[in-house]
Amino acid sequence: SPFNCSFQAMEREVIAAFGKGEPDEIMSSAFKLKVTREDIHTLRNLCWLNDEVINFYMGLVMERGKKEEYPTVHAFSTFFYPKLISGGYAAVRRWTRGVDLFKQDIILVPIHLRAHWTLAVIDVRKKTIKYFDSLGQKADKICQILLQYLQEESREKRNLELNVSEWTLHSMEPHEIPQQLNGSDCGVFMCKYADYIARDKPLNFTQTHMPYFRRKMVWEIIHQQLL
Repeated sequence: SPFNCSFQAMEREVIAAFGKGEPDEIMSSAFKLKVTREDIHTLRNLCWLNDEVINFYMGLVMERGKKEEYPTVHAFSTFFYPKLISGGYAAVRRWTRGVDLFKQDIILVPIHLRAHWTLAVIDVRKKTIKYFDSLGQKADKICQILLQYLQEESREKRNLELNVSEWTLHSMEPHEIPQQLNGSDCGVFMCKYADYIARDKPLNFTQTHMPYFRRKMVWEIIHQQLL
């Protein structure tokens, strides 16, 4: 199994993936997504992650959630939130065909604010919507927009009024979650918030883990398997 793969072997693969080659060479394809060498190169230290890498990683998190010992997870694409903002519920109504959001444990919503990645997490079990920003900004409005989305989804898909008073919304404070100390790691922080939350694990990583997390993500994307 790849889990016995040595750190050296893993490191060799990462170095090769970061090496020269055709930029549009496909390094991994799954979830109707393709990740090219150029995409993988956004995982090099201090580069900004792109949509392809983030959406692929979210796909891996969802896939792992199908295993019995993990919470069930639905992760929206990075293109979901802008579409919801620009077109309202009607524009994203069909995004959940074949998915009952209310049967998931956790719903992940990656959010791209100009040059910054953040994450909103809907915990269906606890009826909470939390906002995670590695630069510590608050965005109660985003939580409210997502609660409104859930209300419309509930009406549309199960003909049921969501009891909004049961729900708690909260923007995580900087002291509550790991914070980034540079201008380039927000995408990695967002992916790792998602990874840990989707295992019900405490967010006990820090900025110092980022170079390792980036390399690990390269391996995970190429092997389509979270370590």
